[in-house]
Amino acid sequence: MLALNEQLEIIKRGAVEIVPESELVDKLKASIDKGKPLKIKLGLDPTAPDIHLGHTVVLHKLRQFQDLGHQVVLILGDFTARIGDPTGKSETRKQLTEEQVLSNAKTYERQIFKILDRERTKVVFNSQWLAPLNFVQVIELAAKYTLARMLERDDFNKRFKEGLPISIHELFYPLMQGYDSVALEADIELGGTDQKFNLLMGRTLQKEYGQEPQVALMMPILEGLDGVQKMSKSLGNYIGIDEPPREMYGKTMSLSDELMLRYFELVTAVPLDELKAIESGLKDGGLHPRDVKMRLAREIVTQYHGLEDAKASEEEFKRIFQQKQLPDDMPEFKPSEDMIESVWLPKLMVASGSISSTSQARRLIQEGGVKIDGIKIDDPNILVTPSVGMVVQVGKRKFFRIIK
Repeated sequence: MLALNEQLEIIKRGAVEIVPESELVDKLKASIDKGKPLKIKLGLDPTAPDIHLGHTVVLHKLRQFQDLGHQVVLILGDFTARIGDPTGKSETRKQLTEEQVLSNAKTYERQIFKILDRERTKVVFNSQWLAPLNFVQVIELAAKYTLARMLERDDFNKRFKEGLPISIHELFYPLMQGYDSVALEADIELGGTDQKFNLLMGRTLQKEYGQEPQVALMMPILEGLDGVQKMSKSLGNYIGIDEPPREMYGKTMSLSDELMLRYFELVTAVPLDELKAIESGLKDGGLHPRDVKMRLAREIVTQYHGLEDAKASEEEFKRIFQQKQLPDDMPEFKPSEDMIESVWLPKLMVASGSISSTSQARRLIQEGGVKIDGIKIDDPNILVTPSVGMVVQVGKRKFFRIIK
């Protein structure tokens, strides 16, 4: 194991808050003295099938703990996911079926091991200890927390004041997540800043059950490609870790210069000393922001697809955006009979699969984001005649070629 100060520097990388840091120091000292790894907990509810870079912030922190020699326990909340975390929600979430949760969980497992070391990760399902609880035990668990304290949660408090429904089962969600820490006897639990209430619940319940309370380590919520709102599929400002390498590389290159270092720190494994050198180089002009961003894009694509795909994505990016050439591998589209002579351009774009709706297509045309054979189109009502070999560019990274 590394010395205390070295471990602390790595653990605190990117962290927003550690509650309490003094207990983290004590736990690390005891771990080093006894040669016994700490038990690090992360709970993930598989409520959706795919993971984006925003989800990986805590996974990278877990990997750092693994590399320091500590034991990582990943809880896939098959039981809690059926309720759904009410954090940040303005209404009761729709409950998922067991089949939906288990299907999502399989996808999660495949994706998370692109970051975590499979051999050093223990994966458990919280139905293992939550499902067997009888009603008496559930009542005993509920008796360990008050309604007044539960309503201190921002989301519950807001809904209560606005007269919006709060289902009783939602109040059990933080209790169940906290009980996970009791079942595991966790030393440290990770989560985003939006999970603070749930993480501190684990500390409270561990004390109630006579255990040494866990330390809560909170990581920031990653901003999406717009640089403003949190990364989210619903907002379209995300980089999915299962996306094609060229799409992933291109999206990373669209980041603002201001976000580069934050992404380096939170979603890559680039060592701290290198990050400091990059930051210094950007400040003194020794490094060009474009080159730094290309390094970031390579790191991210390599993490999820390998070095060869990263290199190929970079070469294609250079051809398209620096040398103004067309991509080698371009989707082809054969128009239907009713499109051969004349077709509304937004309709053609939707039919090709390059965009999801004609309203989006119209907006993109008005913003100057659509070209035909290299010529920018600015009329959203234009009718075009699809000819063989015609190339339509949709946004910065999508192209399709017309075929017979």
